[in-house]
Amino acid sequence: MSQSRFLIAATHSGCGKTTFSLGLMRTLTQHGLNVQPFKCGPDYIDTQFHAVATGHPSTNLDTFMCSERHVETLFLKYDSRADVSIVEGVMGMFDGYSKDRGSSAHIAALLNLPVVLLVNAASCAYSVAATLYGFTQFSKELRIAGVVFNRVASESHFRFLKEACDDVGVTCLGYIRKSTRLETPSRHLGLTLSARETMNTFIDHAAKAVEEHVDIDLLLEKTRQPESSYTPPILPRRPKLRIAVARDEAFNFIYPENLEALRNHPRYEGRITCFSPLHDKQLPNADLVYLPGGYPELFAAELAQNESMRRSIADFAKNGGHILGECGGMIYLTQELDGHPMCGILPLSCTMNQAKLTLGYRRVVIGALTFSGHEFHYSHLTDPHALPSVGQQYNVRQEPVDTPVYRLNNTVATYTHLYWGEQDLLTLWNL
Repeated sequence: MSQSRFLIAATHSGCGKTTFSLGLMRTLTQHGLNVQPFKCGPDYIDTQFHAVATGHPSTNLDTFMCSERHVETLFLKYDSRADVSIVEGVMGMFDGYSKDRGSSAHIAALLNLPVVLLVNAASCAYSVAATLYGFTQFSKELRIAGVVFNRVASESHFRFLKEACDDVGVTCLGYIRKSTRLETPSRHLGLTLSARETMNTFIDHAAKAVEEHVDIDLLLEKTRQPESSYTPPILPRRPKLRIAVARDEAFNFIYPENLEALRNHPRYEGRITCFSPLHDKQLPNADLVYLPGGYPELFAAELAQNESMRRSIADFAKNGGHILGECGGMIYLTQELDGHPMCGILPLSCTMNQAKLTLGYRRVVIGALTFSGHEFHYSHLTDPHALPSVGQQYNVRQEPVDTPVYRLNNTVATYTHLYWGEQDLLTLWNL
């Protein structure tokens, strides 16, 4: 038995990896195949698009936030359930957090995945031969299964590109025509019904474009490998831990494996209940509340108007409840966001005025504990020193960064999105 599995890489950012990935995922799903999506790196937005395209949660494969062994285990676990596994790469094929560490090439080599290389063919023709030669010869660890060209102007344009493939000795898998319909919608959408409809329409256009000029049968044949199998660990009976996870249009930046780690915790049977700070009136019964990141700034007025939920969370904290707030979740725990009252648990205020992007990988040291994660936000705290930091964060070069980690009683909050897929989050509270 065999199945197809591969990684979609590109020569550089902006080639259209997400467009091609989503279109291919959707068309294979429409053909009745069970498609499992993955994403290189820490991105928690593209993974949501993958889920829309396939109907299956997408898993991050990231060698900064977790070990190579964990990445291998994750891939095996979800790949074993699929007919086709598609990993969307990150940036250019060899671009990582340190040279090629964590890059698409690193993940492909680690998991022994053939690579489908996407090349932006706008404003070039036979010159792509030199590009293809460089990308196919640079690393002997990689196998390029074939090339797909994006933003192709015409059939005659494609003939030049195919000749380049023939002369370099690379399989040409087809192309995607240049089209205004294939301009990716804004990533800053939230999970509203209208946003989902917009994304679904875009994915349908991408699927049609892929099916028209990409040889999908040849792609699947060139990426076929032996079928994998995975045996999940058997856990003993454990006491139940009730975990309430905020999940709605405002809060949705979630690494799925974080929730799996809580469900399959070695000491507790994690019982996860999702709730909506936008639409529900109070918290479900819980021992731990997880407020992930998202788009609270887009829904500040609605969050403020839901007074009963804000009061419910404040009372939970006051009575010793355990809370983790990340980025947007932390903002929701502050006093106010640009004049809109939030939960009022932390003596901090937040603003989108003079918004500036802050992003990067982080090592987060809290006492004897170390977590990894990713910081990504435009907002900032108006007085970040109103509450002392209980931790120190470092970037990929091990240089200190000034992003605080806050703790007030059993409430822990920071701008960084933590990954604890192979760590014990509950040690933060000695649970």
